[in-house]
Amino acid sequence: MQRILFGFASLLLASAPLAPGFAQTDTAFAIGTQVTDAKGGAVGTVTAVNGDVVTVKTDRLEANLSKSSFTANEGKLLVGLTQAELNAAVEKDKAAADASLAVGAEVKGTGGATLGTIDAIDSEYVTIKLASGNKVRIPRAGIVGSATGAVVGLTAEQLEAQVSGEAPAS
Repeated sequence: MQRILFGFASLLLASAPLAPGFAQTDTAFAIGTQVTDAKGGAVGTVTAVNGDVVTVKTDRLEANLSKSSFTANEGKLLVGLTQAELNAAVEKDKAAADASLAVGAEVKGTGGATLGTIDAIDSEYVTIKLASGNKVRIPRAGIVGSATGAVVGLTAEQLEAQVSGEAPAS
């Protein structure tokens, strides 16, 4: 089962709830709550809630969506996608995330700054060619693919420090 915060979620975040003006309460987001589309079709079930992120289990996968993507209605949560549309969006974003972890793919760091490109990748390590031309090898677990590209939780300065063996300036 896949758990991914999807790129399409930003679209859902930007859109208004199905029935504007109704305040959402945290009790509406209980684990086990049914999620339906606007016509009442089954979309899935809430399996987790973490802050503003609600995990919905469809017939095939799990999707993390913002609470603002839902409208509470008669003990259920309505969302602006059918089950098929949600599954398709998740699969599209997963494919984009997988494709972002390939040789030549751009790597972004904290704040979205471009750090370089993937020079080599295997099951244990990723070698990143930095903008400076230096190369740094990091554990495979230190980089993630997303619908918007490969991402590491470091800055260019932190990666350059790894090349030189020095601690980055504070």
